[in-house]
Amino acid sequence: MKEINRDFYLNQLIKKDGNGQIKVITGIKRCGKSYLLKKYFISIY
Repeated sequence: MKEINRDFYLNQLIKKDGNGQIKVITGIKRCGKSYLLKKYFISIY
């Protein structure tokens, strides 16, 4: 299966990390929400 890079959204999450606000990821089914969160947690830890 082809991987779709979501670097823009990942960088936005990383840039706003630690500002004390809650981040909400929304979207239709199977658009990559969980995938984006997995990549985010891998990149910060």
